[in-house]
Amino acid sequence: MSDPINRAGLAKRFWERKPMDQLSGPEWEALCDGCGKCCLNKLEDEDTGEVALTRVACRLLDDATCLCSQYNIRHQFVPECIVLRPSNIKKNLYWMPETCAYKLVWNGKSLPDWHPLISGTPDSVHQAGISMRGQTVSEYEIADEDWEDHIIEEPI
Repeated sequence: MSDPINRAGLAKRFWERKPMDQLSGPEWEALCDGCGKCCLNKLEDEDTGEVALTRVACRLLDDATCLCSQYNIRHQFVPECIVLRPSNIKKNLYWMPETCAYKLVWNGKSLPDWHPLISGTPDSVHQAGISMRGQTVSEYEIADEDWEDHIIEEPI
């Protein structure tokens, strides 16, 4: 399968040698492992601030590819979608999945063997069982008050 995220021509292990705020646009995008977890709706406990992932996916998540079906124009459909950048990653770490490459790199950790930048194939995240492929339900199908019934444990 060809990689839907362009990782061609990037320096080997660039994320280990460059600070996040110095990554090029293609390098930044290539850090995404394509798991789809960032597109899951989350529940935040108002008292503790604890965040729980649910299987309830954003209406734009393609469950088969684990990618946004309208990535370049997503804000036309989902204005509240967060554009993760080096400048805002610190304030967004609390809701990001534990397996997220952006969170791992920010915290000085290594990318796992299943990450496409390590394995060389975009399918490795799915083969490792890390992605949400085939595991989500649409936010259109589940009432907001029933999201708690769809909480998942991390890491999946």
